[in-house]
Parts: sequence; C-alpha cells; structure tokens
Amino acid sequence: MGTYSKYIGISLLFMLLVLVRWFQNELFYDPYLLFFQNDYLYIDSPRQETFKLVTNTALRFVINSGISLLILFMFFKDLSIVKFSALIYLFSFFILITLYLYFVLDPKQEQYYLFFNVRRFLIQPILLLLLLPAFYYNRLNQ
Repeated sequence: MGTYSKYIGISLLFMLLVLVRWFQNELFYDPYLLFFQNDYLYIDSPRQETFKLVTNTALRFVINSGISLLILFMFFKDLSIVKFSALIYLFSFFILITLYLYFVLDPKQEQYYLFFNVRRFLIQPILLLLLLPAFYYNRLNQ
C-alpha cells in the first residue's frame, strides 16, 4: 500500500468516526445527549430505558473501537499494536460500562460531572487520541 493510499484510508476512517458523531441522534438512543447540552448540574436526570441505553452505548463504543483499531493498523501496520490496543479497549470497556451502569441506575446530581466524563469515554474515540501519539512516540524512541 502506497503512502497516499494509506493516508486516504486513514482519512476515510476518521471521516467514519465523524459520521458516527454527526448522526448520533439518528443512530443511537441516548437521552443524555440533550441532558448534557443543558445546565445539567441543576436539573434531574432524564427518564430512560436502561437496557436500550446501555445496549446503544455499548454498540457505539464497539463501532468507535473497531474504526479506531483499523486506524491504528493502517497507521502502524503492526498487528501487535492492534492486539495490545484491543486489550486496552476491552479492559476499558468493562470498567467504563460498569461505572456507566452505576451512574444510570443511581443518578445523583453531585456525580453528574463524573458521569459525564465516563460517558464521554464510552461514546467518543478518546482512547484513540491517547493511543495514537503514545505508539507513535514509542516507535520514534525505538
């Protein structure tokens, strides 16, 4: 694969991440999208269908993680990096979804900010923004 096709492929995958974010209202059930856009520290948590919410959040995490792993593979062409990243994603998912479920089932206004950040790690590809420069820096120092 040539350099240009590599960067075009990576750009297309980043565009897929953008499209997931752009069409989040149409693709995923998430009453917290509107909740966290408002002054959420002073209002009650919205009513939600817990199973549907957690399932859609997990689906969004899986979609973002799959695209992120493809980006890492196209960028580094190293399966060991992808395998290690997949383990990080899996481990992170279990910790984050457990915390997320706790906040969804027992919402407290004093914990909304922490809930907001846990949710952000689940629905946005933040781990990619951490892993990509970390592996790149590691590659430079080898």
